Amino acid sequence: MVSFPLSAPPLARCLLARERLKRWLVPSLGDVLLLAWIAWFFLAGWDALLADGDTGWHIRTGEQILATRSVPRTDSFSFTKPGEPWFAWEWLSELLYAAAFRLAGLKGVVLMAGILIAGFGLLLVRWMLWRGATPVAALPVALAAFGASSVHFLARPHLFTWWLLVIALWLWERDTLRRDGWVWLLVPLTTVWANLHGGFVAWLVTLAALAVAQALEAALGRRPEPGGNPIARSALLWLACAAATLANPYGWRLHEHLARYLTAGWIRDTVAEFRSPAFRSESVFWFEFLLFAGLMAAAAALARKRLAPAALLIMWAHAALVSARHIPIYVIVAAPLVADELSALWHRLAAPGSAAGALEQAAADSRRHLRRLSLWPALVLGALAIGAIPARWPEDFPARRFPVAMVTRQQEALEGALVFASDEWADYLIWRLPGRARVFLDGRSDFFGPELVGEYLAVFGGRHDWEQILDRRACDAVLVPVSAPVAGLLKLSPNWRLLEDDGQAILFLRREGAAAPPS
Repeated sequence: MVSFPLSAPPLARCLLARERLKRWLVPSLGDVLLLAWIAWFFLAGWDALLADGDTGWHIRTGEQILATRSVPRTDSFSFTKPGEPWFAWEWLSELLYAAAFRLAGLKGVVLMAGILIAGFGLLLVRWMLWRGATPVAALPVALAAFGASSVHFLARPHLFTWWLLVIALWLWERDTLRRDGWVWLLVPLTTVWANLHGGFVAWLVTLAALAVAQALEAALGRRPEPGGNPIARSALLWLACAAATLANPYGWRLHEHLARYLTAGWIRDTVAEFRSPAFRSESVFWFEFLLFAGLMAAAAALARKRLAPAALLIMWAHAALVSARHIPIYVIVAAPLVADELSALWHRLAAPGSAAGALEQAAADSRRHLRRLSLWPALVLGALAIGAIPARWPEDFPARRFPVAMVTRQQEALEGALVFASDEWADYLIWRLPGRARVFLDGRSDFFGPELVGEYLAVFGGRHDWEQILDRRACDAVLVPVSAPVAGLLKLSPNWRLLEDDGQAILFLRREGAAAPPS
């Protein structure tokens, strides 16, 4: 676009103003794509974003921060480890979710999460286009990536890592083409990341892998990149980013805690999202497609002695196969490389004068419209926020997954109780009865450790010493699904009385005269 100086004729300035106004008012393909992904939540239901109970304690932790103006350092949710040191290492995300909750309740929480997810999809498209992929390849790959990532479409702090990883890799790739200093924005970005989500560890691992790959490429005689010694630059960048992560409320102790947590074998054995993906759902089907496509793209990159993208892809493919929580990270790494290879294949097919050539010309014309946003998405999202567009917003967590009705009816019995509940339902109790019920164990597996997690599994599974564990921990209420093995044993115990069974949840209270010994 031509920029006219202030001294330009009035007609020229009017034309310029009209062009700028048109840019903001005329809808673009980027608008359509973003709003289409937002519309996905209308079809799936906004409450699907609340399918994980961890959202509950994240919100309440953020509210504690807002109330006390300080980051929690000890536990206030459980009765098994009250007041013990706790790392609220996602405190900044929790603060944002709590602010959204205060503004608009659960509607604010899911709307913020939906915007983050849809914006992530559009950001991925724009990155692929910037790298030179044709829209004919970038759009299908982005749709597959969106589908694969849906395995973790939840209102939780990891959504910030998706954004930050794309931005970080984009800045790093930009620096390999032109050394203009923008890459050093990664240092303050990593500081923010270390306070938003533990995914900053994935970035440090990724950046280290990129630096090692650069060194190997140099050893293999690949032509060096412009702008000095890229290996030394990458090493210095890694050191600066690693040092930047120390700017968190817990300092180096956070890194020690995360290292123990992420390398613990018991975590992989007991926490579902740390297990290998089960190839039985639509989201994992899309991951499988990108897995095979990505490995083929990695082979092509290796044939060209491009070690950095191939190394990242293979590393995160392995991580995703070991743990389903890494699927979105693999998707972020693989999607651009797959789009590159599909673009190269498409350009060989799209000969001038052919139908494919005509489609490619139309796609090329649409490129700038995909990279542009107007005011329309903001207007639509604003209308959603104020209720001008009708939508079925959640007022509570999904009743099909959580004991919403039971807690509503038995709130008086649960208030002040020391409750053994399934970890997801304990998360829900923390949200539903903040400060009025304490739980045996919740979704913070890194805090509770293997001993308490083992006791929890023993009780839930009805092991021979289940009742002794509840006695020793002075538990006075049990809220579990009716299918839980311990539910049948509680019915037979003279020390517990059944308060209610609604077919989904079952609630027991300790009988008078059968009080547990003090803990």
